[in-house]
Amino acid sequence: MRIGLFATCLGDTLFPEAVKSTAVLLTRLGHDVVFPPEQTCCGQMHVNTGYQREPVPLVRNFAEQFGDPSIEAVVMPSGSCAGSVRHQHEIVAERYGDAALRAGVAAVKGKTYELSEFLVDVLDVTGVGAYFPHRVTYHPTCHSLRMLRVGDKPLRLLRAVDGIDLVELPEADACCGFGGTFAVKNGPTSSAMLQDKMRHVTGTGADVCTAGDASCLMHIGGGLSRIKAGTRTLHLAQILASTRTAPYALTEAAR
Repeated sequence: MRIGLFATCLGDTLFPEAVKSTAVLLTRLGHDVVFPPEQTCCGQMHVNTGYQREPVPLVRNFAEQFGDPSIEAVVMPSGSCAGSVRHQHEIVAERYGDAALRAGVAAVKGKTYELSEFLVDVLDVTGVGAYFPHRVTYHPTCHSLRMLRVGDKPLRLLRAVDGIDLVELPEADACCGFGGTFAVKNGPTSSAMLQDKMRHVTGTGADVCTAGDASCLMHIGGGLSRIKAGTRTLHLAQILASTRTAPYALTEAAR
């Protein structure tokens, strides 16, 4: 299958290894991964803060970059960006776009996936040949859980990882408190939610807290780093890309 890889803004600027790991994983599974070089932000942050007209150029660019019929699927290591493409782009196109944009959005929407749902629902795999001999807990991100409804797909993938010690995260489905600009506009509330999340993460004794969204990992990881918890955050794609012959060097990971 020919797969278009969407990096996302946070992936591009702060979590490039998650994007690289997605490409490595999909290539290892036998697929042709292409990276449209003119891709930009999906426009999610604009829509989420009430600016629905402003992201029209971003939505149009996404549709143009990934609308190539030879690209059979668009995959991204982000539930929130996948949710934006599948739900928000249509709203923007209907309200402020033209016929060409609406057609482009519709064509791309149907082939866009978050990584875990693509692996499980499209490729029908859970065992991807991964090896990660560490204690791990999983945080299900809000957009993937509530908008995309990926359910337990990430956990099914993690359970199939060789050597992993996967421990349940108490109150896992509670928001970590990031929510984009929510963390800025509602700082005290966001911090309180983060404190609860960190307490549950550290209580598991996990070496790693993983998730499918870089935004949550940034928020949780920042908090864990400030309290020197010793628990690191790592994107799901990086765990799934790790193998016995090319293992992820956890000792070299930044806290």
